[in-house]
Amino acid sequence: MDPSPKKILLVEDEDFIRELYVRQLTKNGFLIKSAVDGQSGLEMLKQESFDLLLLDIMLPGMNGLQLLREFKTQYPNSKMITILLTNLGQEAVIKEGFELGAQAYLIKASYTPDQVVNEVKNALSGGQPAPTNPIQ
Repeated sequence: MDPSPKKILLVEDEDFIRELYVRQLTKNGFLIKSAVDGQSGLEMLKQESFDLLLLDIMLPGMNGLQLLREFKTQYPNSKMITILLTNLGQEAVIKEGFELGAQAYLIKASYTPDQVVNEVKNALSGGQPAPTNPIQ
């Protein structure tokens, strides 16, 4: 097991959800930073490197897909894993997320915080996301 804890950036505008995930992920040994909107999330990505980005799509100002597009433009070789965490289930949105390099897409309502933690662990260990994605 890698001795240094993995760093995760969570970009989520809903306080309750953000605090819940921060607590769960911290409890599981991850180093978590969080941002409440796309713009501050992007600034944090520019300042330091993260192993994984847990990204909400519906955000005030710059949305999650815009953040991802902007980040990929500036850092095309980044090895950071991206998991989209949202309640948007539209196929076009999901497709765009994957085109922008997201590895997984979790519908918030369908996952408990523990399941999200498991998906994060799985992604960081090089595993494939669980086959619960609506698009294969």
